[in-house]
Amino acid sequence: MKNVLVTGGAGFIGCNFIRHLLEARQDVRVINLDALTYAGSPANLEDLPAPDRHIFIHGDIRDEELVDHVIMEHRIDTIIHFAAETHVDRSIAGPAPFITTNIFGTYNLLEAARKRWLGNPGMQAVKTRFHHVSTDEVYGSLAPDAPAFTESHPYTPNSPYAASKASSDFLVRAYARTYGLSITITNCSNNYGPYQFPEKLIPLALLNALRGEPIPIYGDGGQIRDWLYVRDHCAAILAVLERGEPGETYNVGGNNQPTNLQLVRKLCRILDDRLPNSPNVPHENLITFVVDRPGHDRRYAMDIRRIREQIGWEPQETLDSGLAKTVDWYLAHQDWIATILERPSYQEWLERNYRERGGS
Repeated sequence: MKNVLVTGGAGFIGCNFIRHLLEARQDVRVINLDALTYAGSPANLEDLPAPDRHIFIHGDIRDEELVDHVIMEHRIDTIIHFAAETHVDRSIAGPAPFITTNIFGTYNLLEAARKRWLGNPGMQAVKTRFHHVSTDEVYGSLAPDAPAFTESHPYTPNSPYAASKASSDFLVRAYARTYGLSITITNCSNNYGPYQFPEKLIPLALLNALRGEPIPIYGDGGQIRDWLYVRDHCAAILAVLERGEPGETYNVGGNNQPTNLQLVRKLCRILDDRLPNSPNVPHENLITFVVDRPGHDRRYAMDIRRIREQIGWEPQETLDSGLAKTVDWYLAHQDWIATILERPSYQEWLERNYRERGGS
């Protein structure tokens, strides 16, 4: 692993992974390909460790010619594929970008890697890897007392987002089986932490609480998720790259299952502790229940025994410690928050997706 292409490296998980990789591996050069859509930002790449080993390229993984050029020009031997449309609500409102980016974009990367790595005699002695970052949502929804998702759980995606990620997983596996491409896949649970765009539950709740605005909770707030601190996820991906078995899939989770309502209440209590003089204390009073989204999966849970036993990874942060670190980061980065809040597209999205649902 010398010349690493990270797709979507200006987004939430991607930018955290680049930081982690540059800190952990002094021998790696990172080429970061990102389209800078609404959720990606150059601000996420400020103050990188070892910036001389990071090259940013503004471009789209759906651009076949560009992807081919980047992999050839920079002699890429490892691809870590984060770039994706990821928000379920947006996939319900408009599924087309999820199909083109998550499926066709992944296909472009796989084809370029196949041509460069398997069709070039000069690459035969080079160890290569295509690592695909996926989601627990491909598995569908669990009953309250059902065992956690294992890597052999059948795929039953229930949203356009989940279906597009399931499709890309199948493509990656097909390229391994059909062409012999060296691949690994991780299916992760809900990530949270620094730099997360505030369309997702935790940063949305946090930013609304800081502004004294309603915190929207879908339905009764009883949806259950496994929450994974983003830097734990980054460590898991690097561990899979270094010690994982080619062709294998690994589930990555945080070993917790709060309901959404329990999670937000916990977040509010941390804010109360950090900002005792805020006029919005207790912040829990800002919680507002809104109409649930269509097809909302009730429960996810991840069985992480494979990655623990085969690779030796497990999360280092508890939900309490990870949430505390997240709150502290957002409080210390008001400039980053201001940049996000100034975007007209963000405010328009909130208006369309949450406020028009009503609340109680």
